[in-house]
Amino acid sequence: MKPKIFLLTTGGTIAGAAAKSDALTGYRAGAVGAAELLAAVPALSEVARIASEEIAAIDSKDMTEAIWLRLAARVEAVLDAGAAGVVITHGTDTLEETAYFLHLTVKSEKPVVLTGAMRPATALSADGPLNIFDAVRLAASPAAHGQGVLVTLNGDIHSARDMEKVHTTAVQAFASPDVGVLGRMEEGAPRFRRRVLTRHTAASEFDLAGVTELPYVPILYGHAGADDRLAAAAVRGGAAGIVHAGAGNGSIAKAVLPTLAAAAAAGLPVVRASRTGAGAVLFAEDAYRMAGFIDADTLPPAKARILLALALLKTRERAEVQRMFHEY
Repeated sequence: MKPKIFLLTTGGTIAGAAAKSDALTGYRAGAVGAAELLAAVPALSEVARIASEEIAAIDSKDMTEAIWLRLAARVEAVLDAGAAGVVITHGTDTLEETAYFLHLTVKSEKPVVLTGAMRPATALSADGPLNIFDAVRLAASPAAHGQGVLVTLNGDIHSARDMEKVHTTAVQAFASPDVGVLGRMEEGAPRFRRRVLTRHTAASEFDLAGVTELPYVPILYGHAGADDRLAAAAVRGGAAGIVHAGAGNGSIAKAVLPTLAAAAAAGLPVVRASRTGAGAVLFAEDAYRMAGFIDADTLPPAKARILLALALLKTRERAEVQRMFHEY
C-alpha cells in the first residue's frame, strides 16, 4: 500500500496568483488552495495517498508564532494518527524560520518536509509543482526518517538547521552556507550524502505542552554608526532576551556594548549572532566573555531568536542556554 502523506498548506508564493502568466512579482500570495496545488501534480497519486488541510493562507512575511504553535500541534497529531510523513507548503520569506521551529519542537522521527516556490502558481515555468512532487517523494521515503525537519526546493535537500534564503528572486534561492546540502532528489528519490549531528525533533528537550505564546525576543542589527537607543528600547520594552546580529564575528559597537552588558548582568540573556551569513560566532574579545553574552554558534540571527525563545521557556541560566546553542 502506498504511504499516506499529509499536506498542510500555509499560503505563500507557491499558492500565489498573478493577473498574467509572465508576472513574477506583484501577485497575491496564498490565493490557490490545496486542491489546485495537488491538481497541478497528478503523478502524486502514483507515489502516495494524499490528504490535505489548510492551516493558513498568508504571505509568509506575515507568519506568526501563533500559527507556528498551531502548525506544530497539527503536524504531531497527523503523524500520531498514522500518516507516514507530512509536507508543508510555505512562503519562502520565512520558510527557514518555520522549518527550524518545527525542527526543535516536533517529537517524531517521521519525515516532515517543507517546500515553497519562487514563482507563483500562475507563472510560466512555475517551480511549485515539481517542488511539491519532490517533497512528497521525500516525505514518503524511508531514507528521510530520523533526519529532522527537511526542506526541498529545486532538487536540493536541506536540513532546517542549516538552510537560509540567500537570494531575493532567483529560483535557486536557498543554500546551507556553512555545511552544504544534505543531498539531492535524483531520479525521483532522495540521495543523502550527510546527516545532521545537532539535536532535533525526537531528541529535542523542548516541549510545547501548555505553551500559548513564546517569550518576546527582538533582534538588534549591528551597523556602522550604531548607538544604544534600540538596545535600551528593547530592554525597556520588556524583552525576555535579545539577539544582536553583529558585523563579522558577532561584533558589538562600543556605543552599544555597555547597555547590552548591563542587561546581561541583570539576568537578561543576550546572544551574539552574525549578520554575515556563515561561520561560527566565537569569543574573540574578553569583553564579551566578561559580560556574560551567549554565542549563537553557526545559527543566523532569525534562528538564534527562535532557539533563545524556546530556551527561555525552560531556563534563564546563562550556561544552560549556551549549552543549548552548542547542541542544537
